[in-house]
Amino acid sequence: MRIHLIAAVDAAGGIGRDNRLLCHLPADLKRFKALTMGHTIVMGRKTFESLPGLLPGRRHVVLTRQREYGQGTDIVVCHDVPETMRALKDEGDCFIIGGASLYELFISRADVLHITEIAAAFPADTFFPDIDRHTWQEVEREHHDADEKNKYSFDFVTYISK
Repeated sequence: MRIHLIAAVDAAGGIGRDNRLLCHLPADLKRFKALTMGHTIVMGRKTFESLPGLLPGRRHVVLTRQREYGQGTDIVVCHDVPETMRALKDEGDCFIIGGASLYELFISRADVLHITEIAAAFPADTFFPDIDRHTWQEVEREHHDADEKNKYSFDFVTYISK
């Protein structure tokens, strides 16, 4: 099993505000879909509740302390990291998609980071953990200028664990 963390991060490390993304970048959403399609996505309860519904083509694992959460739904509910790891043991690639507490819990277990670095800063109340350059090696960077669809310039950056 390989664990991937995937996030869009602004210039100040922000990833969200009021349980919403900081900005709308269609290219980032397209990349998110392409990378996660056919894989398991793991998220916290608040992130799950912020989605428009189940994302097609992906198994959903939600980590929450709420014991009765998700009964009778098409999601897998876990209540701690060991239980989540057991639920993922037969997976090939799985993607941690947020929020901040899940990124903190899984960054030390992750193999790959897929970060969209947005060249702007926004008011944020949720942040991605610092990426320690002694632990992570940048292996790919793809720059995109702002255009008619994407208001801000950004880089798609891939890091692998050293």
